[in-house]
Amino acid sequence: MSNVLVLGAAGKIARLAEEQLLDNTDAQLTLFLRRPERLEGKINKDRERLVDGDATNQEQLVAAMKGQDIVYANLAGSNIEEQATKIVAAMDQVGIKRLIWISTLGIYDEVPGAYGKWNHQMLDGGYLETYSAAAKVIENSDLDYTVVRPAWLSNKNEIDYEITQKGEPFKGTEVSRKSIGALVMKLVQDPSQEIGHSIGVNKPNTDGDKPEWYR
Repeated sequence: MSNVLVLGAAGKIARLAEEQLLDNTDAQLTLFLRRPERLEGKINKDRERLVDGDATNQEQLVAAMKGQDIVYANLAGSNIEEQATKIVAAMDQVGIKRLIWISTLGIYDEVPGAYGKWNHQMLDGGYLETYSAAAKVIENSDLDYTVVRPAWLSNKNEIDYEITQKGEPFKGTEVSRKSIGALVMKLVQDPSQEIGHSIGVNKPNTDGDKPEWYR
């Protein structure tokens, strides 16, 4: 049994990952988020507990990390680099090594062709830059990290994905949030997978100049 700290636990991907972790593993989940009352009445009290916290507050992070085996961070915001910095420092302080970090496609300018140009048009001006900076913080740490770079996200009720590694051209234009949740579950089930890797995740056979819902 593993103890997993979920940072940003009310996010859409995080909720899907939590559901799959409860259904398919024996992991105990600590759900760390601001305004935890949002999840009151929506959790499995035998295996989940709520913690009120801010991912830029190192003291709160350290308190929540004690006794944990894996940190799964599903965070957002213009201060994502600061959050990454505080999380790495807190994990070093507590002595936890395994981190699963959700990022975004395009942080290495790895998306080719017309889709790459469109992705820049949509995400430049703060988003790609801040997520890239946060990923550098993670990659420059001594943690056993996996950076996950999803394609544009859909709410399709499907698990269907493939992976590319850092240094390879990104494939496909979209992927379901449920697929990313399934990947997180897989990494929790076997934490030895994809250590030190930054992986792109897409639904196979969705190549194009933009996701289907933008066409």
